[in-house]
Amino acid sequence: MRNKEAKEVNVDSNKDVNKEVDSSEFEPSAEAKAIEAESAKGDAEMAKLTADLEALRQSMLRSQADFANYRKRIEKERSEDSKRATARVIEGLIPILDGFEHALAAHREAEYENYRKGFELIYKQLLDNITKLGVERINPIGKPFDPHLHQAMDRTETTEHADGLILQTFQ
Repeated sequence: MRNKEAKEVNVDSNKDVNKEVDSSEFEPSAEAKAIEAESAKGDAEMAKLTADLEALRQSMLRSQADFANYRKRIEKERSEDSKRATARVIEGLIPILDGFEHALAAHREAEYENYRKGFELIYKQLLDNITKLGVERINPIGKPFDPHLHQAMDRTETTEHADGLILQTFQ
C-alpha cells in the first residue's frame, strides 16, 4: 500500500508543477507582444508595397502596349498617306504621258526627227520613273469591258468583234 500512496503523491505534485509551467509559458511578455505587433505591422506594410508594385507593373505593361499600338497605327497611317500622295501624283502625270504619246504619234515627218528624239527621251524617263513607283501599263484592247476598271466613251456596233469587248483606248 505504500507504493500506491507514493504514486498518488507524485501525481499530485506533478499536477501542481504542470499548472505553474503551463500558465507561465503561455503568457506572453510585453516585449513579445510588441515584437508580434511590429511583425504584423511589417507584414501589412509588405503586403501593401507588394500590391503597389504589382499595380505599377500592370500600369507599365499597359503603357508599353498602348505605345506599341500607337507606333503601329502611326506607321500604318504614314504608309497609307504615302500611297495616297503617290497615287495623286501618278493620276496627275497620266494625262501628261498620254499627251506625249499623242504628240509622238502625230509627228512622224523627217523634219521633226530631232524634236521627236528629245520628246521620246523625256517620255521614256517619265515612264521609267512612274514604273518605279509601282505603276503598270495595262492594255485593255480586246478584253471584256469592266465598269470598275474602264470608262466607256463610245459604243460601236460591229460584227467583227464580240459584244462588250474594248476596241480602242483614248487615255
